[in-house]
Amino acid sequence: MSLAKTLWRENADLSQAALEHPFVRGLADGSLPREDFQYYVAQDAFFLESFARAYALTLARSPDRRGLEEFSALISGVVEELRLHEGYAKGWGVDLSLTSPGDATLAYTQFLLATAALGSVGETCAAMTPCMRLYAFLGQSLADKGVAEDNPYKEWAETYAAPDFEDLAAGLEALLDHYADDTSAVRGAYRRAMSLELGFFEAAGLEG
Repeated sequence: MSLAKTLWRENADLSQAALEHPFVRGLADGSLPREDFQYYVAQDAFFLESFARAYALTLARSPDRRGLEEFSALISGVVEELRLHEGYAKGWGVDLSLTSPGDATLAYTQFLLATAALGSVGETCAAMTPCMRLYAFLGQSLADKGVAEDNPYKEWAETYAAPDFEDLAAGLEALLDHYADDTSAVRGAYRRAMSLELGFFEAAGLEG
């Protein structure tokens, strides 16, 4: 079993906790308060900017051509996602220019950027992979159960259930397998990121 698959399996308690979190359950059945989702959308935009910067730091430290090519493509993907996110935010009545990061967002982004700046490329992949794999898991899980046509969050579920997003998650997992060794630092980075994902959902419910 690959390291990426091993880490995902060993953190199944956190992925299941995310699936069962009230925020995600509210997305699934459409009952999530609008203000909670608006807060989440604003925070997610700030997070994505830091995600792109973490990719850029990793690109600069890549030891081979594969890293130069693949991290460059991932940066372009996040930048494009940010452009789409801006329009998405407007549709939900969110002014991103007024957004300031919450404590959970700062904790997550500071962890990612510190890991990308100070850790190995493998450790950075371990810190970034959980976001992609967890969202693919959540989107696919919601799609498998069925999302009502009149659910206001149907687009969110469809985005992360899409094959294109699964490909992105699998691609980052392949980079994790390529660059990371099975060390306590890599395992710790993966687990920390999964925990911070839960904190992100929790904050959206508390601050929204």
